[in-house]
Amino acid sequence: MDWIALLSRLLLAGVFLVAAIGKLADRDRSRQALADFGLSRGLTGPIALLLPFAEIALAVLLFFGGSAHIGALAALTLLGIFTTAIAITLARGRKPDCHCFGQLSSTPIGTSTLVRNGVLGAMAGLVFWQGGGTPQGGAVVGTGSAAVTWMALAIAVVALVVAAVEGWFVLGLLPQQGRLLRRVEELELALGKVPVTGLPIGQPAPEFELRDLVGDRVTLASLRASARPVLLFFTNPHCGPCDELLPRVARWQREETEQVEIAIISRDSVELNKAKAAHHGLRTVLVQRKREVSEAYQVESTPAAVLIAADGSIASPIAYGPERIGELVKEDAVGAASGTLPGANGSNNGGHRHTESSVVGLGQAAPALVLPDLEGNTTTLAELSGAPTLLLFWNPDCGFCQQLLPELKAWERRRADHSPRLLVVSRGNVAANRAMGLSSRVVLDDDGSAMRAFGVKGTPMGVLLDGGGKLASAIVTGGPQVMALARAPQRVLARS
Repeated sequence: MDWIALLSRLLLAGVFLVAAIGKLADRDRSRQALADFGLSRGLTGPIALLLPFAEIALAVLLFFGGSAHIGALAALTLLGIFTTAIAITLARGRKPDCHCFGQLSSTPIGTSTLVRNGVLGAMAGLVFWQGGGTPQGGAVVGTGSAAVTWMALAIAVVALVVAAVEGWFVLGLLPQQGRLLRRVEELELALGKVPVTGLPIGQPAPEFELRDLVGDRVTLASLRASARPVLLFFTNPHCGPCDELLPRVARWQREETEQVEIAIISRDSVELNKAKAAHHGLRTVLVQRKREVSEAYQVESTPAAVLIAADGSIASPIAYGPERIGELVKEDAVGAASGTLPGANGSNNGGHRHTESSVVGLGQAAPALVLPDLEGNTTTLAELSGAPTLLLFWNPDCGFCQQLLPELKAWERRRADHSPRLLVVSRGNVAANRAMGLSSRVVLDDDGSAMRAFGVKGTPMGVLLDGGGKLASAIVTGGPQVMALARAPQRVLARS
């Protein structure tokens, strides 16, 4: 049995030594891998530096028989930490690159990663049980210890079986855990508790200059030259979940070209990215030197995406994973960002660029609409004459609206006398709109007729009517722009 433990000890030492060398050879991607697993940015650097040296120390302890049992215990601890982090990440529905062997091998985590760690853990347990596995007196196995040898071998086999069963059990729970986590996110969204990731919405998007796959320079300004919103899709050639999403990204680039400009921000070598682009038919692939654009936009892992409005401001939180990214390409999100397109008669109020509606222009009378409120009573826009009114186009299921909701409710509580009144023109059912807890009047626009009449393509968007029921502002998009209209003094909007 000693020779089995000895082989396990030497194999473990070799595994940890190779892993350490691979990580030291590619520290940038090691840091990225740690960030992909959810580690805070301030810790990724120190841990990426210390981890390979810890693995080298483990290899040394395992190599020398006198300290092998200590090395085996440390290996069990480290493998336990790795396995727990992998299980938690999988439970969240994410599969970042393991980067366990650094530059030598980097594949997405999954079943094989858990099984491999289980086997290595069983080997470390056997080495610890055997006290290092160093043969005594040159004999591999003594005849007088046959019973003990076979007992230890049985224990090792049982350990392997237990590790395999445990891995199978964990994998069986992961889909359920992932569904529970998504359900919690949905409930938080319904309560207005939307976690915000990335740069604040409304802030100017950081400018950048990158090379595309043919060596041409591309900037954010050049991407925005089409006067369309820009979707930045962050990926890397070694990201398994990214590969699964790339065919959809290629399709979006072909089919959504009139709605949004989609640029792919990748890293690593140009050759690897050329191969990916050719395989999937991708266009506008830009390559970072390291992670400079990702860090500027506070992107922690891939795949991820962020929407930039046509006026150059951040229009969405960072979306991670295929589902969230897919939502950014939907009509509501892209249409909302398109609402900031600079028009010929656009004005600038409080530092925010406004856009004139393509259906109703400034100074024109608002469309004659009749809409039901939450109590079943009808409201006509003609009834709104006499005082300036902010029309807020809304959807309870819109993440951007939910992000704005707390600030909007606070504005209602502290609404100044000189501020316009608020009328919320909302999609959805009565229950969902009541659950928002707004004190202002809410009318329902289930068929979207009001949005079409005003030329509104997404939510949240807003427009001011003066005391005579005419448009006193251009239609604006996003929380900061809407709140700027909400704080506009009535004397500016009064009918002349």
